[in-house]
Amino acid sequence: MALVLYLHPLASFCHKVLMALYENGTPFEARIVDLGDPADSARFLDLWPVGKIPVLRDEGRDKTIPETSIIIEYLDQHYPGPRPLLPVDAAARLDVRLWDRFYDLYVSVPMQKIVTDQLRPGGKNDAHGVADARAMLDTAYAMIDRQLAGKSWATGEAFSLADCAAAPALFFAGIVHPFPANLRNLSAYFERLEHRPCFARALAEARPYFHFFPMRELIPERFLG
Repeated sequence: MALVLYLHPLASFCHKVLMALYENGTPFEARIVDLGDPADSARFLDLWPVGKIPVLRDEGRDKTIPETSIIIEYLDQHYPGPRPLLPVDAAARLDVRLWDRFYDLYVSVPMQKIVTDQLRPGGKNDAHGVADARAMLDTAYAMIDRQLAGKSWATGEAFSLADCAAAPALFFAGIVHPFPANLRNLSAYFERLEHRPCFARALAEARPYFHFFPMRELIPERFLG
C-alpha cells in the first residue's frame, strides 16, 4: 500500500491524523510502533531519528512526512478526498491553521504535562508545572468557548484540520482537567466531536489500550464500553 502510518493507537496526536484519513476514506496501512521494543524502536528511528509518532510514509512518492499538521496538509494536497480539511480561501485557511496550532500547543501540551507528571518517580513530581498546565487549560477552555459561539465546528460550519486537532486534545484534557460546567459551547462542541464517525472510530481502536493510560481511573464510563 502506498501510504503507511506509523502510530500507536493510544497516542492523541496519532488520533489527529487518523481522523483526517478516516474522514476522507483514504486507504492506508497502520503500522503500530512499540518504542519499548529495541528492534522495533531501531527500525522506526532509521525512518525518523527524532523518534516521535505519528509519521506518514508515502512509498509511491518516496516521501517520509512527520508532524501531524504537515501530514494532514500533505494528504489534502496529494490524496484529496470528498471533504477538504483546509479551505481554499486564504483568510479561512489561516484561521484553520491558527486553531490547529492552538489545540496542539495550548490544550495538548498542558494536558500531556499533567499526564506525564504521573509517570515521574516518587518525590520527583513537578507540582508547580502541573499547576501552570491546569491554569493554561482553564485559559484555553474559556477562549475556545468564546471562539465557538455560533459555530458548529472549530472555525465555522466546515469540519477541518482544526477539528482533527481539537478532538483528541479535548478528549484527554477533559479527562485530566474537566471542562467547567458554565462553558456550554465547549461542552456541546466536544459532544459533536465525540459523535463524528472519524473520531468515534479512532476512539474505538484506542479502547483496548486505555488501561495503559496513567490516569485511566478518570476515563468516563461511556468511553470504556
